[in-house]
Amino acid sequence: MNPKSKVLSKNLYRFPMIILVTTFCLLGCRQNKSTADNAEVLAFVGANIIDGTGAEPIKDGVLLVEQGKIVAVGTKDNITIPEGASILGVSGKTIMPGIIDAHCHVGVSNGLQTGYSGENVVKHLNTNARYGITTLVSLGDGTAISAEFRNTQNVPTLDRSRLFMAGTVISGDTEEEVTKIIDHNDSLKVDFMKIRVDDVLGTSPKMAEDIYKTVIDRSHELGYRVASHIFYLEDAKKVLRAGTDYIAHSVRDTLVDDEFITLMKENKVYYSPTLMREVSTFVFGGEPNYFTDPFFTKEVDEATIAELRNPERMESIANSASAQAYKAALPTAMKNLKRLSDAGVTIVMGTDSGPAGRFPGYFEHLEMEMMVDAGMSPMEVIMASTSNTAKVMKLEGVGSLEEGKWADFIVLDKNPLEDISNTRTISSVWIAGNKVPDKQ
Repeated sequence: MNPKSKVLSKNLYRFPMIILVTTFCLLGCRQNKSTADNAEVLAFVGANIIDGTGAEPIKDGVLLVEQGKIVAVGTKDNITIPEGASILGVSGKTIMPGIIDAHCHVGVSNGLQTGYSGENVVKHLNTNARYGITTLVSLGDGTAISAEFRNTQNVPTLDRSRLFMAGTVISGDTEEEVTKIIDHNDSLKVDFMKIRVDDVLGTSPKMAEDIYKTVIDRSHELGYRVASHIFYLEDAKKVLRAGTDYIAHSVRDTLVDDEFITLMKENKVYYSPTLMREVSTFVFGGEPNYFTDPFFTKEVDEATIAELRNPERMESIANSASAQAYKAALPTAMKNLKRLSDAGVTIVMGTDSGPAGRFPGYFEHLEMEMMVDAGMSPMEVIMASTSNTAKVMKLEGVGSLEEGKWADFIVLDKNPLEDISNTRTISSVWIAGNKVPDKQ
């Protein structure tokens, strides 16, 4: 997200208890009202089921859900529907696992207004859920509010997106500075640590190698995996040699080489392209076609769209040197994605959505479409957006439609294996076996 800054004051980590209580009331009270009796068995009958593992879809399938979890999945011939189960006919539809965004930022904006708040966390969790993005890995927020949402989500009454977090992005010029942030993140028991090794197109100093090596080593000692923000190939190689677990952006300055691929595969490091991050830097220099897309406008208010259409704003972005530089880097990012995928590097879908102008939920669908445009198959993209991410990021209970996992899935009107944009044809979204409510 933002360029490197000095260590944040203690006040950054303090939030009044009233904000936390109010936030949970906003989400928790609504959640209780919308949750069905979770004791019953729900039987989804007749859909084609993409289980997320890469297996052939199950035709005319049955998915049984009880107490928020999947208790059986298979063909009609192989699954016995319990007496008294509530049967939901979904013939002609496709069921797929809920989508996982492996790189986003939850709660850091509202429309075009930047600022972290509990209310924004609630909005992002609910908006993503309605778009079928049922699990979020937030790589840059370090507050007790996010931690509490993460800590209270393994319940059968959940009907908003799940949240995992990296805490505060670690930056600093000295071991003392970075250790302070590591200790703060550790106090929240974050799921990942994140470093930023980037000069922002030559405008900001990078974190020194000895400092980020210290961060990676200390994080591993504490049991945390480390995500690395990079731009340049050489920096990507350096963080790989230092022991990073996750390359959280595309290499964008040049085409990746065999050495990089070998480092990725030998160290079992996974890679998120975040193609829509690049798009977001320049696309508002004009009017993107999604300003009139109902799938976009159903969640984005007219005032935000009107502000994006402001001629002065558009002109400023169109004339921005950094926007044009990131635009020029996008084809390289797409070529690198294709090469890495073909080479067998594990790809996870991430968008860097959440900051102002990077619209949660909608951008994830565009990212998946761009991944196909880059040369991945729809099945490969679905796996990168579900089971691959859950497996390598160790997100328990999600990512595939298998017995014992949380019943987080999307019912689609059309088959995304035929056209990845069919992930937009959402009939309903279910999290822990609860139907996600419509926007209020």
